[in-house]
Amino acid sequence: MSRTIDYRSILVPVADNDETDKALDVACRLAAQHGCSISAVVVIEVPPVLPLDAHMLEEEADAKLLLRRADAVAESYGIRALGRIVRGRDAGHAIVEEACARKVELVVIGAPRGRRQPFGHTVESVLKRAPCRVLLIAPPRAAVAVRTAA
Repeated sequence: MSRTIDYRSILVPVADNDETDKALDVACRLAAQHGCSISAVVVIEVPPVLPLDAHMLEEEADAKLLLRRADAVAESYGIRALGRIVRGRDAGHAIVEEACARKVELVVIGAPRGRRQPFGHTVESVLKRAPCRVLLIAPPRAAVAVRTAA
């Protein structure tokens, strides 16, 4: 008996890396295929020495650019990505809070592989705390070996 999993809502954290681009592509394909909503979130990590509402103009401009790119990708699939910029001390924690607040059923996250651990702190944090399924989009091990050898 084959069991299909239907999603009504997907969250994709957006950052400026290849894995995020691939994760966004997968999330948009799933959203288009299942007719569900997609939320793109960019986290601005605020250093502990600053208040959470500190002016971070460059980071805010970069975040807006990432959301415009995410919206353009979603549009190419005939869907709309609801974008949101959130601030937090820790990106993983902020992503999980956003997933909880939006009651999403799936988080699709780009997962660059680390040299010392399989994935970075943000991905590890999301995997441990997410209230829903998490789909990791990561490069194959062979690609990592080639990238670090160069």
